[in-house]
Amino acid sequence: MATSSPVRRAVRTLTGLLVLTAVLFGVNALGVHVFKESAWVPELALDLQGGTQIVLEAQTADETPSDEQMRQAVTIIRQRVDASGVSEAEVTTQGANNIVVQIPGVADEATRERIEASAQMQLRKVLYADVAANTFVGEDGESTPYPTPDPSLAATPTVEPTAGNDPNWITPALQAQFFAYDCAQPSDPAEAADDQPLIACDETGSAKYLLGPLEMDGSSISDAQAVVDQQNGQWAVQLRFDGEGTKTFGEISQQLYGQAQPANMFAFVLDGQVISAPTMDAVITNGRPSISGQGITQETAQVLADQLKFGALPISFEVVSSDTISATLGSQQLQIGLIAGLIGLGLVALYVVAISYRALGFVIIASLAVMAVLTYILLCILSWRVGYRLSLAGVAGLIVTIGFTADSFIVYFERIRDELRDGKTITGAVEDGWARAKRTIYISKSINILAAVVLYILADATVKGFAFTLGLTTVLDILIFIIFTHPVMQLLARTRFFGGGHPLSGLDPDSLGAVFRGRAQFRTPAVTSPRSTRARGEAERRQTIAERKEAERRAGERLGTEENV
Repeated sequence: MATSSPVRRAVRTLTGLLVLTAVLFGVNALGVHVFKESAWVPELALDLQGGTQIVLEAQTADETPSDEQMRQAVTIIRQRVDASGVSEAEVTTQGANNIVVQIPGVADEATRERIEASAQMQLRKVLYADVAANTFVGEDGESTPYPTPDPSLAATPTVEPTAGNDPNWITPALQAQFFAYDCAQPSDPAEAADDQPLIACDETGSAKYLLGPLEMDGSSISDAQAVVDQQNGQWAVQLRFDGEGTKTFGEISQQLYGQAQPANMFAFVLDGQVISAPTMDAVITNGRPSISGQGITQETAQVLADQLKFGALPISFEVVSSDTISATLGSQQLQIGLIAGLIGLGLVALYVVAISYRALGFVIIASLAVMAVLTYILLCILSWRVGYRLSLAGVAGLIVTIGFTADSFIVYFERIRDELRDGKTITGAVEDGWARAKRTIYISKSINILAAVVLYILADATVKGFAFTLGLTTVLDILIFIIFTHPVMQLLARTRFFGGGHPLSGLDPDSLGAVFRGRAQFRTPAVTSPRSTRARGEAERRQTIAERKEAERRAGERLGTEENV
């Protein structure tokens, strides 16, 4: 019963691998045939497929934007693109005031809107709010749309305003402009002055706001997340400001808290639209306010969080061109990369089968084939679920992995051979070799994973594909080693061909130099042949110092005995 237990475990493990593979293919089939969003081939990146190129031009009065402003804008636009689920995109500067965004494939409308919504995020206090934004109620009680302002009305405050929500900002001319403002035909947000009031509508056009001067811009927002309020179970948006923003927002909250509406309201303005105008319900000095309300759902909370987090461009941009671009490398380079991978796989197969491991090499080939199948289907699923796209750098990572994966099997097989040289049976050598080799492999692969993670975090977009595929295949290498290679060896060790040590199996004790039964217990081969000579030499090379001294001592004793005789 004890000898059959490893066999049962091996069968269960291989069955689990088969089920796992079937589940992965089933998940992707669900995406292909039910959701109509997946495919049976991984999505390709910009360098292999081509895509869409959008050129943004910085809108400044006279001065050229600084390098710091351009770098910050590139970072935020890249975050916007990543948030839309597009990977392997390239965002770079061109000249002193242009940003070039290159996206694999055809950019959908949502992604374009994320990129083109390039106005600066602003936070302003609310002077007045009108939920019936398209009408004006006159003194006679009748509603009339968009009355024309009288140009003779006073436009300068009679009393100098002391705060952003001071009603003294509302001059007769500004009031008339507010009632005449049509949300269906908004004014250009680039014309709004930071030190003057602003008229803006919400995204639906159902509410119109008269806002005070700029209090702070969105660059102070370091993070925004959609969360569930633990007190009432409703969705909310949790903000986090940087150090300067925390101080400024704390002062604003002290000014607004406790005042009557709308004097206690402040508005987030993006691209000339009010995306949120919450009331100040507390004094917040820790830089972590929360936007909540009855109308906020999970979807609207996530959209608002993305707008707040990725809308804080330091300057405004305008789209000057949007074109379709061809692949920079194309299918020919992809074919060359795949051919290189096949050549590498062929060389590995030639070495392990013809030179080193004989039939045992087919276990390595089978393990590589299983890993290739799992890698392929995972890339298809990742392309569907997280927008992953395979670049030429990613193909290079897959090719490099062939050598890294073969290393694991070589460490394991050499450990088995060492156990055979120590005089153990093949079944015992497989189990003991596994116990000793897996520690070495775990340590080696953990270093590879750490290197891939660091490379993915620190490298630019052109290298991230290499780091991703390297990390993914390294994890799969460990998985295959555990749930395929070792169980297969457990089963093969109990066959006549491998368990009997056939010369072509790669586990022949004689050809491996197993000429001793245990430590310092040597036996001389009965027949002197080229194979036994090589075996004896192999055993001598693998002797420890103590074993060599013991062998020399016994040889001396035998020589002395022969002389006495």
